[in-house]
Amino acid sequence: MASTDINSTVETVFRIEQARLIAGLTRMLRDVGLAEELAQDALVTALSEWPASGVPDNPGAWLLAVAKRRAIDRLRRAKMQERKHAEIGRDLDEDRGDDVERRDAALDDDIGDDLLNLIFIACHPVLSPEARAALTLRLIAGLTISEIARAFLSTEPTIAQRITRAKKVLQESGVAYEAPRGEARVLRLASVLEVIYLIFNEGYAATAGDDLVRADLCGEARRLGRILIGVAPDEPEAFGLLALMEIQASRLKARVGADGEAIPLPEQNRAQWDRLLIRRGLEALARAEALGGADGAYALQAAIAACHAHTGRAEDTDWAHIARLYDRLGQIVPSPVIELNRAVAHSMAFGPEAGLALLAPLETEATLRGYLPLYAAKGDFLFRAGRYAEARAAFDKAAGLSRNTAERNFLLKRAAACGPARPVMR
Repeated sequence: MASTDINSTVETVFRIEQARLIAGLTRMLRDVGLAEELAQDALVTALSEWPASGVPDNPGAWLLAVAKRRAIDRLRRAKMQERKHAEIGRDLDEDRGDDVERRDAALDDDIGDDLLNLIFIACHPVLSPEARAALTLRLIAGLTISEIARAFLSTEPTIAQRITRAKKVLQESGVAYEAPRGEARVLRLASVLEVIYLIFNEGYAATAGDDLVRADLCGEARRLGRILIGVAPDEPEAFGLLALMEIQASRLKARVGADGEAIPLPEQNRAQWDRLLIRRGLEALARAEALGGADGAYALQAAIAACHAHTGRAEDTDWAHIARLYDRLGQIVPSPVIELNRAVAHSMAFGPEAGLALLAPLETEATLRGYLPLYAAKGDFLFRAGRYAEARAAFDKAAGLSRNTAERNFLLKRAAACGPARPVMR
């Protein structure tokens, strides 16, 4: 295998294994920052050794073993407690073959999953809500600083500083590196739900790269959601989130065309929607409602997604009902992004001018400056209103903001459909 192919393989393996690697190391070392650094060290070692030795049969176990050896070296150099590096050494000696992944996932708590444990740890109350979400997206989803900044409508320096400070606070506060129980777990649950959904959203519509969808992130978020309802079986919003993710994930295959470009919801082939995922989502939504959570933020969004799932043809969609659900959602969790989605629903239910009227105040929102979906929605409203020159300008603006190749190509096609650009009159 060529060196470039090996390097590509290493990067792919690391992207898949990174979160589990960091989670396992954090559990052993009680230091998130050191765990992330050692995971990067293992990547560098793989890039150096695999071109000569070849890709190992169990690359995840190989990376973990290298990281553990680096951990022992670090602990020895720092003259840390003999007991600590002896424990890691015993783990290393015992980790052989197929047993490594099974044993490393078996924890002595009632969650039993390293990744979900790490999310609960990163959502510790000593951190601000913004810091919790940013740190988890960096560690679990492997997002870049730039991608996280876009997700939070913030700047890269702000996010970088937030993550660095969060790691330092966790290390210096002496917090327990075990998943919380009882009331402490309940207090962190809202943050955990938020970051799991942020991970799903990054998979559903990737902020950067060549691919519109990252199915691996969607799948991981759904897996964590299923574990979470076992941990919190009476929490309606846990079921609401799972319902939302399952129903949205049912559309993944229909969202992308053969050329890799986005297919808007009204144009999707609904025969390609995964009916099993829809059924699972509807069951989870019913459970959320039975627990009294019909007005929960995630349950309401799942109810909106269910409106599409119940409809065999796009033209039969009950947009008026969806608009009412968004009205309710906007009252419960007011935010500029929810208002933007509400404007889209109203435009579909009551015409593009209704959408433009709701969009107008959002254009002055500081947090939405440079927010691509705002300009994409505006372009769509203007196009449907027959205001093609204005629509083209909005689509061009949205395309200029995109860092995702498939998304940018889609927006440029929509701009071209508006007709040739017209010179600005002076």
